[in-house]
Amino acid sequence: MGHGRADIAKAASEQIGTLAYASNWGAAHPPAIEAAALIAELAPGDLGTTFFVNSGSEAVETALKFARQYFRSQGQPERTKVISRSMAYHGTTMGALSITQLPKIKDPFGELLPGIRSVPNTLGFTGDCGPVTDLECFQAIERTILEEGPETVAAVFAEPVQNGRGALVAPDGYWPALRALCDKYGILLVSDEVICSFGRLGHFFGHGVTGVVPDMVTFAKGSTSGYAPLGGLIVREKLVRELFNSSKGGVFTHGATWGGHPVSTAVAVANISAMRDENVLGNVQENGPKLMKALNGLKNSHRCVKAVRGTGYFYAIELMADSFSGREFTEAESLKVLREVLPESFKRTKVILRGDDRGATMLMISPPLVADAEVLSELLHGVDGMLNDIEKAVQP
Repeated sequence: MGHGRADIAKAASEQIGTLAYASNWGAAHPPAIEAAALIAELAPGDLGTTFFVNSGSEAVETALKFARQYFRSQGQPERTKVISRSMAYHGTTMGALSITQLPKIKDPFGELLPGIRSVPNTLGFTGDCGPVTDLECFQAIERTILEEGPETVAAVFAEPVQNGRGALVAPDGYWPALRALCDKYGILLVSDEVICSFGRLGHFFGHGVTGVVPDMVTFAKGSTSGYAPLGGLIVREKLVRELFNSSKGGVFTHGATWGGHPVSTAVAVANISAMRDENVLGNVQENGPKLMKALNGLKNSHRCVKAVRGTGYFYAIELMADSFSGREFTEAESLKVLREVLPESFKRTKVILRGDDRGATMLMISPPLVADAEVLSELLHGVDGMLNDIEKAVQP
């Protein structure tokens, strides 16, 4: 939502002056109740119960714990295994890191949670690819479920648009087929929307892109637009009732001291309300396709661009040494681009993006949701300059 919004700052200030802190253990406070009600109103289907935490990693951790406790409450304690996609990033806490599929950030910590399986992501498949059930990136999921034993699998975690490996948009029909597959085997489908929710894709939630209602949704970043730390897990009402009514379940045994902090939830209400009332999602829906077209235009005019992927206001530019000859970066060239060329380009162009090396050398582009045509023009001018700098550095 951009920097310096007086309405959001006012909401934080007023909340500090009214109720600076109250725990959500055993009883909720007014701003948490208001935030949860607003989220339930905007969420698809019967996703109606929100458990607040402080960050995206904590939200994923909460989803893992809910899945485990839920199945234990239903007399299925053997359901502990989790499936996630190759190169996916889900967080830094031990559980979230366990289902993250990026060896570089996992290996330093040794053995993590057991029972985590990786399946292919959707790289190379987007749009109309024919029957999705014929694609290896989908078939591998069912094959893995059967190899592990469906009765041992608790959840499948996936992002509506996968961040790791560069804004991967799934092929048509992927998510409905994934929903049907999870239903077939009684597995919970968790949509990790820490990045994608609250406007990043032009919708409040990934449902606007995937067309399916998952069993759980994790969120964080966009819920407060960075004005205060907040994350959460939204759970389908059916699952909540089944847990609460079970003799082996009852209360979800989880919590955090600052989870659903009064100031953070007051900020979330102000932020999400403004997002809704000012038609911010409409801005993303209108300008997102134009941004994609412009980025593809840069691809056509720069030999260092291999691919452009994404949707809404969430994109990745995959880089290479020379698309004309097909030459990829050497390891040394990639390091030079990420650690030397791009930092200097950010300073020179006054446009700060993120360089990424998860599986490829990439530029990640996520403009503020309120960015209009003028701001996007400045952004594109900066990206053009960065690509020029990269070509000068690696091409003879």
